[in-house]
Amino acid sequence: MTPSQMRMARAALKIGVRDLAEMANVTTATLTRYENERGGMHADTRDKVKRALESAGVVFIPENGGGAGVRLKFNRREVKAIERLENEGGIVGDDDV
Repeated sequence: MTPSQMRMARAALKIGVRDLAEMANVTTATLTRYENERGGMHADTRDKVKRALESAGVVFIPENGGGAGVRLKFNRREVKAIERLENEGGIVGDDDV
């Protein structure tokens, strides 16, 4: 996950740095420093952040010659509904793509 991908993912989810920090259980300073490319992020911390974004519906698109990016697995409303179901012990959602 690149700093640009992290910014794109937050924008797609319409969440702030504080929201992501809470989701991933990391500090806002760590996220801000990484997003602004003023410092790296430990691999384990980067993995926690990436997993948090993925659990919110972000799919990371590799470089593959076309440019790295992100997309949403589900729209925001669907993600909220799935999270509610999963928190209640309901079915786990899968992407149809």
